[in-house]
Amino acid sequence: MQTSTIQWIPQGETRVPLAVYRDDQVYADEQRNIYRGDTWNYLCLESEIPESGDYRTTFVGETPVVVARDADGEIYAFENRCTHRGALICLEKSGKDAKDFQCVYHAWTYSLKGDLKGVAFEGGVNGAGGMPEGFCKDHHHPTKLRVAIFCGLVFGSFSDDVDPLEEYLGDEICARIERVLGRPVEVIGRFTQALPNNWKLYYENVKDTYHASLLHLFFTTFRLNRLSQEGGVIVSETGAHHVSYSKVDEDGFDGYKDQGLRSDQSGYQLKDPSLLQGFKEFDDGITLQILSVFPGFVLQQIQNCLAIRQVLPRGIDKTDLNWTYIGYVSDTPAQREVRLKQANLIGAAGFVSMEDGAVGGFVQRGIAGTRAEQAVLEMGGDSTVSSSSRATEAAVRGFWKQYRVLMGV
Repeated sequence: MQTSTIQWIPQGETRVPLAVYRDDQVYADEQRNIYRGDTWNYLCLESEIPESGDYRTTFVGETPVVVARDADGEIYAFENRCTHRGALICLEKSGKDAKDFQCVYHAWTYSLKGDLKGVAFEGGVNGAGGMPEGFCKDHHHPTKLRVAIFCGLVFGSFSDDVDPLEEYLGDEICARIERVLGRPVEVIGRFTQALPNNWKLYYENVKDTYHASLLHLFFTTFRLNRLSQEGGVIVSETGAHHVSYSKVDEDGFDGYKDQGLRSDQSGYQLKDPSLLQGFKEFDDGITLQILSVFPGFVLQQIQNCLAIRQVLPRGIDKTDLNWTYIGYVSDTPAQREVRLKQANLIGAAGFVSMEDGAVGGFVQRGIAGTRAEQAVLEMGGDSTVSSSSRATEAAVRGFWKQYRVLMGV
């Protein structure tokens, strides 16, 4: 089996070869070892397919997947690939009241569980042609995924060996998911953001608690997030998953002006301050929580803007970021209006995530031509443990810890 020739040096997770973001063989190995390996991949919200016959299409890595609810009430997932000639089985992003799926190419028909039900002209025409006598439909269904649900989140895995979902997540991550998704939610908006960079650069950025108040002028200027605020970082035992959280604190915004940082020099003002006027969401006072589940799920609470982000690789230098904005079923009209208004702050064209979408491209362009150069990940030391300080790259190092285990590097 061909493998990449990239060399990793032995300083744990504090050094990452920059070539890992631009190597075709690494990308191919990731599809096999990570996305089809011992991981759970986010598929959709359970509330998006509430009734029998409801379905959505999505991806696990680059593999297209159908997720459907059958008449038995259970949710099933399988490759969106006809076992005849490889065409997509389902062409729509979502739908309702489906009884089955029929490939448009040669009309092979599949159940909502992914079983092959019918082959057009299986018996031939006028006694001629057709499939051979020993052809068995039971042997020709697309690859099925294991499905598990936690707090209304539907995950799928190609692995028979991956730990049960809640064990995979761990107690602390489960508790933090329940904090946001412990009551019924509904989708209030969605879009896809195309990123000009390798998927790992965006996922590192999600786990990088150190950059947020430096890159995002809006966070610092309007005191939504500074490293001096009360908060912390939770890193799962494997390093794979993380939570970063903070509380708005009107006092103690020190350290930025003294260092002459760009993030304290903006002087910006809002013509419409109502963008920042929200309501108390949770009793714990946390106003910002970013949670990730390896390899591509993000749960966001920024003020009253709640969203799920799905990170999907599209090539060595291309990534799709699927955003699903959510609100609670119990929201009042005023609360829903706040969520929709704040979605403009956080989204791809807003004051925050636009910069996350751009900076990965800056890195991708900056590393062109690199060979043996390494990224340095020493902020906060060399550990991957939880911390009360967010001036650390512990969660980023945790990502690489799990990545190296799965990739065998």
